[in-house]
Amino acid sequence: MSEFTVGESDFLLDGRPVRLLSGALHYFRVHEAQWRHRLEMLRAMGLNCVETYVPWNLHQPGPGRFRDVRAVGRFLDAVREAGLWAIVRPGPYICAEWENGGLPHWVTGEPGTRARTRDERFLFHVRNWFRPLLHEIVPRQIDRGGPVIMVQVENEYGSYGSDADYLEQLAELLRVKGVTVPLFTSDGPEDHMITGGSLPGVLATVNFGSHARAAFETLRRHRPGGPLMCMEFWCGWFDHWGGEHVVRDPGEAAGALREILECGASVNLYMAHGGTSFGGWAGANRGGGELHEGPLEPDATSYDYDAPVDEYGRPTEKFWRFREVLAEYHPDPLPEPPPLPDPLGSPTEVALTEWAPMSDVLEALGGEETVTPVPPAFEELDVARGLVRYEVSVPGPRQPYPLTVRGLRDLAVVYVDGERAGVLTEEEPRLKEPVAGPARVELWVESLGRVNYGPRCGEAKGITGGVLHERQYLHGVRARGLDLDAFDDGLEAVPFGALSGDGAPGLYRGTVTVRGPGTPGSNCRAGHGASSGSTASPSAATGPWDRSGPCTSPGRCCGRARTKCGCWSCRRRDPGPARRGCCRSDPLVGRPLRSGRRGARKSAHARIEWKAVLGVSGGRTWRTADRSSMATRIWRRCGPPSPRCTNGCRTTPCRPSRPAWPPPTWPSVTWTTCIWARSGWPARSSGTSGCPMPG
Repeated sequence: MSEFTVGESDFLLDGRPVRLLSGALHYFRVHEAQWRHRLEMLRAMGLNCVETYVPWNLHQPGPGRFRDVRAVGRFLDAVREAGLWAIVRPGPYICAEWENGGLPHWVTGEPGTRARTRDERFLFHVRNWFRPLLHEIVPRQIDRGGPVIMVQVENEYGSYGSDADYLEQLAELLRVKGVTVPLFTSDGPEDHMITGGSLPGVLATVNFGSHARAAFETLRRHRPGGPLMCMEFWCGWFDHWGGEHVVRDPGEAAGALREILECGASVNLYMAHGGTSFGGWAGANRGGGELHEGPLEPDATSYDYDAPVDEYGRPTEKFWRFREVLAEYHPDPLPEPPPLPDPLGSPTEVALTEWAPMSDVLEALGGEETVTPVPPAFEELDVARGLVRYEVSVPGPRQPYPLTVRGLRDLAVVYVDGERAGVLTEEEPRLKEPVAGPARVELWVESLGRVNYGPRCGEAKGITGGVLHERQYLHGVRARGLDLDAFDDGLEAVPFGALSGDGAPGLYRGTVTVRGPGTPGSNCRAGHGASSGSTASPSAATGPWDRSGPCTSPGRCCGRARTKCGCWSCRRRDPGPARRGCCRSDPLVGRPLRSGRRGARKSAHARIEWKAVLGVSGGRTWRTADRSSMATRIWRRCGPPSPRCTNGCRTTPCRPSRPAWPPPTWPSVTWTTCIWARSGWPARSSGTSGCPMPG
């Protein structure tokens, strides 16, 4: 057993100074079969440690209900087997461009509960969550033979609050539950952030992307002693729907890394490998300057982050630049990177042959319908990620007046007497055409991701302020929610019928035959150019109504297997000719199509989430989900890189590492999706790939 401690100026391992060269890798953004490969990539880059958050809402979908908390322990075991140390950041808040910053919707939506404070109701939920979580962490501490060397208290709390008693209670809770390794906090390198987010007797670290010397000077004004560490060196950045992919020059980033190390500090690369926010779990931010009160900016599904190891596990130019810098701090040569992910095989296409309307899917998988005086929020209907159908009546007879939705979060497709009337957003909450009475109004409202940073974190979703006809509130609201978790048990209850043929909104399903290794996923094609689809995910997702995207069936396969793919298509489109295109393998996935000044926020075509269930022969069920860009009617599977290609896709391998699943005879398969934009809009690659999880 070893002992890891915080010294006067260094970290100490069994009394000897040690520098932490760490990299962030979120186990929940990488399929478990790929953990080993990604960890080997980190070692090859020159890292000796890996850092991960733990998202509370992923593992506790409701009070008293827990979901695969043991994944934390399995990941830490994989870290130990890879010969790395581990830094664990359990929150309860994590930010991470993750839905609600990792806080469960049923906690932040509970009336009277004040999240991230000493409020006893909040701390009660935290204690109940930490009980099973710490059971996975405590036995894997370094003084018990495991890899865990440090555990964080909260996360960047100085950017949010100043409740020192809350932080002290969290630190005490971690100690009482058995955490013996050093605790730490991390905050921005500003006076008010460090004073608001740090604790006496607990190591304070700072987060930044450049100007290391200035950042550490600020930290030293508050903490004259203790080792220096940049807990988040932002070597890249995340992307929003409607925006360009953010990149950072590899040489400039390597220079900033060198500056940190020349200060004698330890470092954690954020991110070393970003991965993918599967299953609709990507969060959102708000613009508007320092107070973050501006328009919603949903985060893209891809969490590539312009990291040194890209979304598909391949080394980038930044990887090799960082490796050169980090090699100077190793006495021995660095290990070579593991083999590259398997390349893509030949294209395969599939036609969608079955369809179910939205109302039938809601009837089969939705929650109970409620009738209330005013519209209930998503939280009141226990909808974490998904959509809610609101129905309200306009009394009559009366002349046409504007119909307005107050407090809309985030997007609503509106039908008046069964006819599509328009799309509303938080910025444009009024229908363009007035509505006369009597009339029946349906509003299909979706969440574009809960805010994960700033004072608006934890805000409710749905219609939070009411529906107005002129200035009159419309009461007697019927509401029914469809949560993405409802798809976990498959689509057996959904009454599929013959294809509608006109691209009507609903759930589409088709079949693809996989003949062996190297065969990519399906190219699902809906009638008259309406389509949508999915890619691999550890959880379910279904999505917005008013858009379409590519349908793919990713994953491993054996011999010949027939795979069913269910796809959302949410917007009626005009018939159009099919177009084909080729793709190269390197541009980023998940970039939205832009339409208008505000991209995804202004466009009814700019974003999608979807759900598909892949039924594979032999009784196995694959569940897949993802969020992708919109405004597409034609899409195509892409072959290997080609110099002729002008549009882009990414590829991701499935590299099984556990012998129990899948069977060792099953080959690795890479899947890629491309989409084509409508005339006049730029094309973007769409979807993400990986190994589907067994059902």
